Amino acid sequence: MDRKTIDLDQGWEYMQKGITKLKRILEGLPESPFSSEEYMMLYTTIYNMCTQKPPHDYSQQLYDKYKQAFEEYISSTVLPSLSEKHDEYMLRELVKRWANHKVMVRWLSRFFHYLDRYFIARRSLPALNEVGLTCFREQVYDALKNKAKDAIIALIDKEREGEQIDRALLKNVLDIFVEIGMGQMDSYEKDFQEHMLQDTGAYYSRKASNWILEDSCPEYMIKSEECLKKERDRVSHYLHSSSEPKLVEKVQHELLVVYATQLLEKEQSGCRALLREDKVEDLSRMYRLYHKIPKGLEPVANVFKQHITAEGTVLVQQAEDAATNQGGSSGAVQEQVLIRKIIELHDKYMEYVTNCFINHTLFHKALKEAFEIFCNKAVGGSSSSELLATFCDNILKKGGNEKLSDEAIEETLEKVVKLLAYISDKDLFAEFYRKKLARRLLFDRSANDDHERSILTKLKQQCGGQFTSKMEGMVTDLTLARENQTSFEEYLSNNQNAHPGIDLSVTVLTTGFWPSYKSSDLNLPSEMVKCVEVFKGFYETKTKHRKLTWIYSLGQCNINGKFEQKNIELIVSTYQAATLLLFNTSDRLSYSEIMTQLNLTHDDLVRLLHSLSCAKYKILLKEPNTKTISQSDHFEFNSKFTDRMRRIKIPLPPVDERKKIVEDVDKDRRYAIDAALVRIMKSRKVLGHQQLVSECVEQLSRMFKPDIKAIKKRMEDLITRDYLERDKENPNMFRYLA
Repeated sequence: MDRKTIDLDQGWEYMQKGITKLKRILEGLPESPFSSEEYMMLYTTIYNMCTQKPPHDYSQQLYDKYKQAFEEYISSTVLPSLSEKHDEYMLRELVKRWANHKVMVRWLSRFFHYLDRYFIARRSLPALNEVGLTCFREQVYDALKNKAKDAIIALIDKEREGEQIDRALLKNVLDIFVEIGMGQMDSYEKDFQEHMLQDTGAYYSRKASNWILEDSCPEYMIKSEECLKKERDRVSHYLHSSSEPKLVEKVQHELLVVYATQLLEKEQSGCRALLREDKVEDLSRMYRLYHKIPKGLEPVANVFKQHITAEGTVLVQQAEDAATNQGGSSGAVQEQVLIRKIIELHDKYMEYVTNCFINHTLFHKALKEAFEIFCNKAVGGSSSSELLATFCDNILKKGGNEKLSDEAIEETLEKVVKLLAYISDKDLFAEFYRKKLARRLLFDRSANDDHERSILTKLKQQCGGQFTSKMEGMVTDLTLARENQTSFEEYLSNNQNAHPGIDLSVTVLTTGFWPSYKSSDLNLPSEMVKCVEVFKGFYETKTKHRKLTWIYSLGQCNINGKFEQKNIELIVSTYQAATLLLFNTSDRLSYSEIMTQLNLTHDDLVRLLHSLSCAKYKILLKEPNTKTISQSDHFEFNSKFTDRMRRIKIPLPPVDERKKIVEDVDKDRRYAIDAALVRIMKSRKVLGHQQLVSECVEQLSRMFKPDIKAIKKRMEDLITRDYLERDKENPNMFRYLA
């Protein structure tokens, strides 16, 4: 059955009634809601008008009228109601009108739904929903966006000054800026965010210029932190989440970047003052504020480094002054105090790095560089390597002046090894340490074997196996030597006729592990010669392939002195014993006679005779009775000598080994440089001078800082020994000769 054709005017008149009813509902006027019959009739009318045969298909005309319906409503009702309101009231009205408009779009697009499904799809026209929203954007939003933006920014500034504002209203208005973009953020960003950020910058710039003059650094930082917190809070309540990074960056720039230098360098309260006064909380806050800013922490780390360097340098200077003024032994005590203080300083600032600066690499680097500066300064003629080795010696030897529990010793050793990381001449430390370790082990002065092994383990972890291999060898040697001595005693008890009549204890060591000692051809007294022969006989039963070299300078003897008043046991070195035993057969001997009989050098003999005739215990009488030994002196046994003790130790003045150790290390360094140069050239075959030097420095810097002149000297030496050659065309290039 044929449908009755609806013409345009008639159909639109019917639609107009429905649209008017919708407007009345939106305006809140008395009106009943749409019934389903009414809704169906409106939908059907559109459907019919669009499906009539041409020329009665009114799809295009209805599409245009749909748009006109919005335009008419906006110009007749919406714009007048907005233009009569201002500021906050205008914003409220805008929110209401936007909400209504969205409802209107939803209903009308349902009535005209058939257009959406067919007509619009075929012609690729904007959808009904989009048309409705575009009307609002072009007529309302574009007209009011500047007023709205100014009103929002005014409210934000009010809130910044501490006033209460309607945050929900701002959220709703800003949602319009977001929604009007229909999936794009351009409207929000260009029409609101740019201006808001500009205003924020100006606002905080004004604040900061006052605060920087009035407040101390901690107060300023507290305010800055508070402001940043509030701005983040603002984002979470009503700004769009995409604004947060830009807003925070703006506030940081105005408060922290612009005034960074002034803030950190405030005389009474800046970064230096905070470090001076141990203001841990404020330093943590400074880190929190500046670590988010690119390169923000660099000036803080610089001040941190300068501060530690200054404190450390003061400690070194105090020790230097004390050593110069007091000299001698109390100077040495001062040097030990210095190491203690440096360890305390390291503990303190390491805690800062961990707790205040959350282990940031910049601060680790600052701490390391600062310590490297003052840890490599010499004090009272002793290098830092020697001081550190002496400090360890004091802790590890019996009767050292450090009375500590086992845990405290472990902890201190751990810290000493950490300090070693800052010292450039690690090889020198190793050599001094080895010398002192040797004395502790050989003269039974080591307080505890476990601690000795423990520090070697720590050094091995820090500096590698090569660093400690000799020292570990020394400790193992001593254990083997004790076993050796036990089997020697068994050998003697089984061979009574071989017993030399003197109790003899021999420590057999491996030459390669121990420091080099001077072995002189001392003419031993006959009693001792027999001892040496007996031990040789025993040792040959164990091995035929090893040669024993006797080092008398490290030996010790207990001999009985028969004086007129009483007998006294004398603990002396092998040299001293050999000298005293000469007086069993002669009452009086001249300097030259003693020298001939013992076969010693002048230097050694002067030390020996001084210890026996000019020091605290005068076992020999000297003619003439002066304080120095000369080659024309005569000596005789002092039978009147006595002492309240039954047993006395006669010390031999120590030889200053520092010069020899430094020479030994220098020699080792020459070999190390040679080896490094050859290693590099072997792998590279051809290399430029500059690069060869820098690679050599890099390879060796773990153990010592090689001197550039020394490297050049070694290069020349390798050229003469045909390991390298200079390039014929370019003398700055070197070639490896296989």
